[in-house]
Amino acid sequence: MADIIHLIRHGEHALLGRMLCGRMAGIGIDEFGRQQMAACASRLSPQPSMIQSSPRLRALQSANILAEPFRLPVEVVSDMDEIDVGDWTSASFVELDRDPHWLRWNARRGSTAPPNGESMQALQARVVQHLMSLARETPCQVVAIVSHAEPIRAALLHFAGVPLDDFLSIEVAPASISTLIRDRERLRVAEINQKVPA
Repeated sequence: MADIIHLIRHGEHALLGRMLCGRMAGIGIDEFGRQQMAACASRLSPQPSMIQSSPRLRALQSANILAEPFRLPVEVVSDMDEIDVGDWTSASFVELDRDPHWLRWNARRGSTAPPNGESMQALQARVVQHLMSLARETPCQVVAIVSHAEPIRAALLHFAGVPLDDFLSIEVAPASISTLIRDRERLRVAEINQKVPA
């Protein structure tokens, strides 16, 4: 059973803060993002015995850098994929800030969804199901998972008992580490958004 699960956001990329990438193909991390992930690997203690990743390129690149010093393979897990933002994929944040639906979604994450996209409830359900399965079933005691801001935030909100509408109460910075610890039959939040200097 997994005793410790580290949730790690991928490193920075060139479109960060400018465009809602969602599940766009071909978005890789930049040089600073690579430095961030190398620094992140040096901070992971105890050493992970399993590393998992979202299937997005930026997460896979980050996970491979993280895995290198530990000589571990990276397992791709679709349940830890980025949220599907539907019609908003590849939109700039300047455009989105003029969209009333975008403003509603950010005010009421628990009851709205992106157009033709995935709701936060659906995202949270798949992420929590995967994490609970890890906690119960994996023989690895320490697991590191590289994912994205929204899946990590959804997990932290669930295990902290915070409603989805309060999603902005939790920051998840690039290359940050948030940690869950198994406490008997449940997971609890031990650390949130531990930033790693690159």
